[in-house]
Amino acid sequence: MISRLLIGAALTAVAALPLLATTASAQTAPAAVTAGANNIKRTPLQKADVAGTNYEAVTAIAEIVPSVMIGKHTHPGSENSYVLEGDIVLMVTGQPERALKAGESFTIPAGVPHDGKTGPNGAKIIVTYVVEKGKPLASPAP
Repeated sequence: MISRLLIGAALTAVAALPLLATTASAQTAPAAVTAGANNIKRTPLQKADVAGTNYEAVTAIAEIVPSVMIGKHTHPGSENSYVLEGDIVLMVTGQPERALKAGESFTIPAGVPHDGKTGPNGAKIIVTYVVEKGKPLASPAP
């Protein structure tokens, strides 16, 4: 049911960097966060509770520089993503690599390790995570 509440949004999280502090309100849009040796700029857009659950939806724009590996990581909930600009190769454990370009979307289930590599023009992605409250948005994966 939670996945029905949210449709396509976007990709990637730097392995050990939370996207937003857990105290942000549903309509707060904090300042942009740049991480991973300036490889990813994240602009938080919104954070809101999922009614009747211990989950929250976190929406952000991720701008990733050209020709970079993001870093293998997981999320404590689903990632729903939509590529706005550029292209990226998505590498999800247990699945074949998937090349994505602007206009395409993808979903990564909770806890599944994944990585990505941007193409020569980088990528701009809108992403919505539906994650358990109080857990880090992303964690490094071996």
